[in-house]
Amino acid sequence: MTDHVHVTTAAQILTLTLARPEKKNALTEEMYRALADAVEAAEADDGIRAILIRAEGDMFTAGNDIADFANVGADAAADVDKHVHRFLRALVASSRPVIAAVQGRAVGIGTTLLLHCDIVVLAKDALLSTPFVNLALVPEAASSLLLPARIGHVRAFEMLALGDAVDAPSALAWGLANRCVPRADLDAVALDFATRLARQPRGAVGATKQLMRQPAVLLAQIAAENAEFGARLRSDEAREAFAAFAERRSPDFDRLSR
Repeated sequence: MTDHVHVTTAAQILTLTLARPEKKNALTEEMYRALADAVEAAEADDGIRAILIRAEGDMFTAGNDIADFANVGADAAADVDKHVHRFLRALVASSRPVIAAVQGRAVGIGTTLLLHCDIVVLAKDALLSTPFVNLALVPEAASSLLLPARIGHVRAFEMLALGDAVDAPSALAWGLANRCVPRADLDAVALDFATRLARQPRGAVGATKQLMRQPAVLLAQIAAENAEFGARLRSDEAREAFAAFAERRSPDFDRLSR
């Protein structure tokens, strides 16, 4: 377990809190390990009826910790994200309803994991973005399938190819969230959803979720994305993107063809 993920259980609700606000809740491998362990354990625990994901500080998450990728050599690229994929597989397989409470920025997987949540509550200051292509990478978490299915191809392509942020009212209107609430009400509204779902018949809720989610399809898409993600991670474009990020400059992808 890591100090950067707080795991608590009360009233049949498992709460997972991202607790690295000093680093914008950027997700490390150890954090993914803790999240995966907790979601996997919940699936085997009859006392858990719902899972709530939230975050400390003014940002949900800045996404993956760039250092976890920038420092990876070609030989290690296939292993660097093994715990993130454990976490995603656990989310896909979970029969428990998953509720997310999101404030501030939700970057990269901070947005794509919401596509695997059953209830999403956004604070009015929330901004969702998926800037994978900006880092010369490709979408993950089955978002290349789920996002266009949710909001349509043209909106999804704009989000994925340009990385532009979507504000909370737009996300609500597009069907990416259930509620958009004042920041002060975020946790209470999300907890109310979790409490209500925890009181529903567990078997019926789980069966309904599985029928709607089609886990086998999602896992196949995640595997296809993972293969391309690994290839992109080893590309000259990605090396330039990560170098530019570290040097606080704009990447020059045109020079790669000169």
